[in-house]
Parts: sequence; C-alpha cells; structure tokens
Amino acid sequence: MTEILEAIKTRRSCRSFTDQAVTKEQLEQIIEAGLYAASGMGKQSPIFLAVTNKELRDRIAKLNAAVMGGTSDPFYGAPAVIIVLGNKDAMTYIYDGSLAMGNMMLEAEALGLSTTWIHRAKEVFESDEGKQILKDLGIEGDYEGIGNLIVGYRNGEKQPAAPRKENRVFFAE
Repeated sequence: MTEILEAIKTRRSCRSFTDQAVTKEQLEQIIEAGLYAASGMGKQSPIFLAVTNKELRDRIAKLNAAVMGGTSDPFYGAPAVIIVLGNKDAMTYIYDGSLAMGNMMLEAEALGLSTTWIHRAKEVFESDEGKQILKDLGIEGDYEGIGNLIVGYRNGEKQPAAPRKENRVFFAE
C-alpha cells in the first residue's frame, strides 16, 4: 500500500482538539498541498486564508454557528482554520476548492495533525461581516467560501474506518 493510500484510509475527521498550537510551517506545508491540487484549465482559482489569531478565529466561528442558529463552537476548539475561497470567475471554482480541501486534509494527516471540513463558509463570506473580514485582510475579488478546514492535534483516540459499503464499484470492460 502506498503512503498516500495509507493516509486516505487512516484519516478521520476530528471533533475534539487539544489547545496545542499548529506551527506556521505546518500550515504552510498543508496549504502547499492545496496549492498543488488539480484545477480546471489550470486556473488555480482557490485562495487560502490561514487563521490562527484567536480573536478572528472566534469571530468567524461565531458567524458560522449563527448560520445554523446556534452558539456552540462549530470549529470544536481547533486552534487553526484554513478557509478555502473560490474565485467565481473560474467555471470550476467549487470543484477546484474541494480538491484543495482534500489534498490539505491528507497532508495534515501525513504531518500527524487532525482535520475536519466544516461547511457554511459560503454563507459566512456572503454576509456583510464576512465580506468585511476579507476586505480588512486586503482580500479583494468575487470569492465564494468553499470550506473551513479546522486543524489541530486530536484530543483522544482516532476511530477506525467504518466498513465500506458494498456494490459501489462497477467496471465496464
């Protein structure tokens, strides 16, 4: 089995993190995996916002929770969030951003970190406050939130993979 397949088979979403910080170097390496994801027509449409500033992270988490009508932390205490935004000028921006998210999840796994893809980035960054956050950070353009990748060190044991469902593969030979 290749190292890539091993990472694919052992990666699990995490909903409980320690407070140990993720280093900038680790985030850069994870993002590099996202930068090298396949993209339609080679447009490289996604951009990445790595958030480790606790105040900003908590502000974005609060906006995310509000989309669901709740107040609990949708980022499960993870100390870092990588937000993937797709440039709407590219026809394949949603697919491009999704591939980047997958690559980053696998690279984080290879680094011994845990992740979970948290939705509602679209709604957060369509809101006036979300748009203002991007503007304040100097991010301009017509971007849609694709996903929030929460990153950190797992608090607890990783669960084994569920058995794979039958009858999902077909060959036309």
